[in-house]
Amino acid sequence: MKKLILALAALLSLTACSGPTPQNDKPVELHIFAAASLTETLTEIAEQYQETAPDVTLVFTFDSSGALQSQIEAGADCDLFLSAAQKQMDALDTSKEGGDYIDSATRIDLLKNTVVLAVPEGNPAEIHTFEDAASGKVRLIALGNSDVPVGQYSEEIFTCLGLWDSLNRDHKITFGTNVKEVTSQVSAGAVDCGVVYGTDAYSAGLTVAAEAPEGSCQPPIYPVAVLKNSAHPEEAAAFLDYLSTDAAVSVFTSVGFAMAE
Repeated sequence: MKKLILALAALLSLTACSGPTPQNDKPVELHIFAAASLTETLTEIAEQYQETAPDVTLVFTFDSSGALQSQIEAGADCDLFLSAAQKQMDALDTSKEGGDYIDSATRIDLLKNTVVLAVPEGNPAEIHTFEDAASGKVRLIALGNSDVPVGQYSEEIFTCLGLWDSLNRDHKITFGTNVKEVTSQVSAGAVDCGVVYGTDAYSAGLTVAAEAPEGSCQPPIYPVAVLKNSAHPEEAAAFLDYLSTDAAVSVFTSVGFAMAE
């Protein structure tokens, strides 16, 4: 009996010294803000990434790059930002005389896109060029708002072609808060045409009437960076690296993205 008591006392002593048994860590949640035009590709890539990093849960917020920039500046939880234009990323980057929000050392140019004029099924207005958008063929054209990269590219194109003032004067423009809204208006036939990214036209099954004339706008480049206030900077950097792997690249290129040089 005495030996049993001593054994129990020793066991209790060891338990007290070792403390409570540690619990398994919860999966890391990465909050990723990404341009709306990346919705389909990043959703597919996220499914692949679960096999590579099963303990990492990717939580996406898709919207216009301008809206996402504003949310980051307002203090939203964000680990990684993927913009559809340099302007919004520059505004968050101290090295570009912007705000002190992103880790500039992690910033890379990831993707290239195209800007196209898309039309509803059957192209009922018989639109074939960007110039046609300002002609009598068109009743309404859908464009992104001025704070949306695709809207900024659209204004560049029509200004370059000398058509921006006439489109506004004739009240032909209906605006969307992001590229998906523009795409939806074209898909529904609510407008005669709309300016979207080539990848969005592909994903929505829209007919492309024309690509932006060469030199009419800045090429759409998608930069990406880890946020300085990221709660999980190592995991965010690991996912950023994954976006350049063969598996991720094949998803991007399947819908018409090209990798930035």
